Amino acid sequence: MVDLLVRPSKLKGDLFIPPSKSHTLRALFFALMAKGKSEIRGYLPSPDTFAMLEAIGLLGARVERKQDVLFIEGVSGNPKAPTGIINCGNSGQILRFIGALAGFIPGCTTLTGDASIEHSRPVKPLVDALNQLGAFAKTSPLEIQGPITRTKASLDGSDSQPVSGLLMAGAFGPHPIELLVENPKETPWIDLTLSWLKKFNIPYEMDRYQRYVIFGQTQIDAFSYTVPGDFSTASYPFAAAVLSGSEIALHNLDMSDSQGDKALFFALAHFRVAQQKIYVQKGAPLQGGKIDVDPFIDALPLLAVIGCFCQEPLELVNGAIARKKESDRISSIAAELRKMGAQIFEKSDGLIVYPSKLKGCELNTHRDHRIALSLLVAGLNSEGTTLIRNAECIAKTYPDFKTAFSSIGADIQCI
Repeated sequence: MVDLLVRPSKLKGDLFIPPSKSHTLRALFFALMAKGKSEIRGYLPSPDTFAMLEAIGLLGARVERKQDVLFIEGVSGNPKAPTGIINCGNSGQILRFIGALAGFIPGCTTLTGDASIEHSRPVKPLVDALNQLGAFAKTSPLEIQGPITRTKASLDGSDSQPVSGLLMAGAFGPHPIELLVENPKETPWIDLTLSWLKKFNIPYEMDRYQRYVIFGQTQIDAFSYTVPGDFSTASYPFAAAVLSGSEIALHNLDMSDSQGDKALFFALAHFRVAQQKIYVQKGAPLQGGKIDVDPFIDALPLLAVIGCFCQEPLELVNGAIARKKESDRISSIAAELRKMGAQIFEKSDGLIVYPSKLKGCELNTHRDHRIALSLLVAGLNSEGTTLIRNAECIAKTYPDFKTAFSSIGADIQCI
């Protein structure tokens, strides 16, 4: 168990942003399905990555680790049914990506995980789609008997991961499949998945995120890939600097990358880009207003913190799916910020946050890395000392956050 003491801090210096978790997990998926030995450099060394390595190993991949490089001997598009249960840990991406692939594998696959995976994370859209495609799927735990035999399915798209999983798995299926997506949300994450299909010249059709045809029978060769920095992770030091009027430089971010949380940087606008670095600068006070958080849904807790420092109320809308992440992020962040003195009100799909002076106190992460990192930003910009309980969950996306934040002047102590 890790608890943090956080005190108000001005930040200064350069910070190397950790690799993207979403790109790391997609790279491992395609390395599993490739022919030959792929090389993945600069991967994120997080619990989700290690759970994914275990999963692809059970499906037939051979995994070798050398320092910050992973070598994956793939299965040439023919994964085997696992001999043991696949433990997804706390990863919704593994649940949906490997769960989707299991529908294309002859035999039975069982996937389990922690309490949030077992009871809270939406998997019904994936189960319904696999059953429509002719596989047999049920919960809980998630059990899937493949292979698929049909060609068409419809599913709810409020969570993008089942759609992404079916697109990636369908690329290697025995025949084309058509997906009809109702209520498509989190579309930047679909764009991220489609960028991987384009990387391997995998053909597909898409109509307004509501209809896809993925043609199947793809064969890809082994590849070499360096994982870019994670904009979701970068948003925390970025916001901490903006709120404290600090100036820092963020390295390892590619502004041409399709990660959805990149949009948050443009929403705040306190930055410039030069020589492959993002420079966070002092700027005009943040004004408040209304933000549709669907394009960067993981940033909802952080935006709630930012709302406390705006000149006018900040309303966050179109974020209902945030209630079904590692925690109910709408309720979790509202409860913790109220402890700090925030005037914040829940809606079914978001929050209304009023300008508030925050004071340090004892807080809980709800064992959710996004809540923990958002509270860290709040603590760095509040009055007095903040105690954050159960902060070990931050390792999911930012394994060395203490060293990283301390290097730019953050007053953080692990106790």
